[in-house]
Amino acid sequence: MPTIAEHCHSTNLTGLSTECIASVVFNEHPKPLHIAGTREAASGLFELLAKQSAPETCGRLFQDYMCVVFGFESEQRLADDVTGGRRYRNSYLRLIQDWGMDSNNAQAAVFKGWVESRFGLFPSYHKQPITGFGTKAWIGYIEEKMNSRYHNNCIYMQLDLLYEYCQWIIERFRFPAAGHKTLYRGVDTLDDCIIRHETKHDKIVRFNNLVSFTDKPGTASEFGAYILKTEVPMVKLIFFNDLLPRHALRGEAEYLAIGGAYRVRVSH
Repeated sequence: MPTIAEHCHSTNLTGLSTECIASVVFNEHPKPLHIAGTREAASGLFELLAKQSAPETCGRLFQDYMCVVFGFESEQRLADDVTGGRRYRNSYLRLIQDWGMDSNNAQAAVFKGWVESRFGLFPSYHKQPITGFGTKAWIGYIEEKMNSRYHNNCIYMQLDLLYEYCQWIIERFRFPAAGHKTLYRGVDTLDDCIIRHETKHDKIVRFNNLVSFTDKPGTASEFGAYILKTEVPMVKLIFFNDLLPRHALRGEAEYLAIGGAYRVRVSH
C-alpha cells in the first residue's frame, strides 16, 4: 500500500509539510493554513473587509474587487453566461461553475493543479485512477491542467485569493467555532480509496486532492450507494455555498475541500 508521502510533493506554499497536511492526524488536530504572501499582496482588500460587520457585505466587496483586479466582464460575475462567440477571461467563478458540472473536465484539472501547486497533494483521480507518473492518466491530467485556454488570467492567483478569503471569513465569523464541519460524500465503491479498515463501519480513506462534500446526508445518497461521513477541518475548506452572494452552485449545499487521508464513518 503506498504511503501518504508517495502522494505528495516535498514542498508547498504553506510552510507545513505536505505529508502532515495530507494526514489523519492533521485533520483531527488542524493548524492554520495560509498561502504565502497572498494576504500581504492584497492587504488593501483585507483591511477593507475588516471594517465590515456582515459576511454578506464582505462577499459583495470580494467579488467586486476580483472583478476589477482581474478584468472580468460584468456578465461573468454570475459565472452563468451562455452566449456564444465571445471569449471571456478565465475566472475563479467559471472554474467553480465548471467543477460543479464535471469534476473531471479540463477546468477541473486546472483546479486540481492549483491544489497540487499550493498544498503539495497530487491528484489520485482524473477521469480514471492515477496510479503513477508516466501513466496515461497522469499525462492526460498534466496536459489538461496546463491548457492555456483555462490556465490564464493569473488563475492560480485568483484561487489563492479565494482560499484566503474563505479562511478569513471563517476566522472572522467563526463558521463553526469548533473548527470542524460534519460533511458527507456519496460514492459507488470504496475499493480505490480505503487506506485502512478500523472497524466494520470506520475506515481511513484517501480522498482526491480536491474533493466535493455536502452537509446534507440525503444529497450525498444521490451520488452513490455508500455515504461517507467525516469531520472536515475548516482550514481545509476552499469554498462553501454561503461564501459568496453570486455563484453558479448556490442552493446545492456543496463544499470544496483539500483532500488527503480522512477518518470516515461508512453507511449504506
